[in-house]
Amino acid sequence: MSQTRIDNAPAAVLWDMDGTLIDSEPLWLDVEVAMLSRFNIELTDEVRDQLIGSGLRAAAQLFQGLGVEMSVDEILDEWTRGVIAGLQELGPEWRPGALELLADLREQGVPSALVTMSVRPIADAVLALLPEETFVAVVAGDEVTHEKPHPEPYLRGAAAVGVPIEACVALEDSRPGVTSARASGAVAIGIPNLLGLEDSPAHEIWPTLSGHTTHTLAERFRAIRATHPYDAGDLAGTGVTA
Repeated sequence: MSQTRIDNAPAAVLWDMDGTLIDSEPLWLDVEVAMLSRFNIELTDEVRDQLIGSGLRAAAQLFQGLGVEMSVDEILDEWTRGVIAGLQELGPEWRPGALELLADLREQGVPSALVTMSVRPIADAVLALLPEETFVAVVAGDEVTHEKPHPEPYLRGAAAVGVPIEACVALEDSRPGVTSARASGAVAIGIPNLLGLEDSPAHEIWPTLSGHTTHTLAERFRAIRATHPYDAGDLAGTGVTA
């Protein structure tokens, strides 16, 4: 790893997983549709959109409201086993530019942390497919009290790395994730996947991570911080209170 850091680079980059690092939605869709079909429930576009970026416990409670007669823990266990089986059988489809940016950040000495609302076993299954020490810390959905869009996951991510949240960039593909990142005080960059982020509180929206390096990330971090200084919890436009 390079020992010379780029001037004014973020202290850490905090990564969402599903939809940002990997395109896991087909795997989730398979297990969700299979579960709903057993109860003769259709997965509508409206419900699907609500699930994107949602914390898993909140998603399980949504399924209960639709008529799935299972406990939250039973729902989460079935989803976890199904997604891990899909990862092991098919492997993940990495989001464009994600692996390249991760490698460059590591080479430039900027640590990355994973902040996902998937449970730890799913996160571990993805981590096992990456080079060792790609992420210096992991915060999973079953390790937090409040799921995204609450700021807690990203605050925990920065704390796990040992850096101040205001010195971090968060990469997210969903509105709940962007909201969580922005409310935590991180610089929140949205990279849309299945849904647009025009109505999200992202500081900036990128169409893709392709072509972005540590240098370009540092440039945008400095530019955003110049116009959006940290103010002890940037909740503007998030609808979230810490």
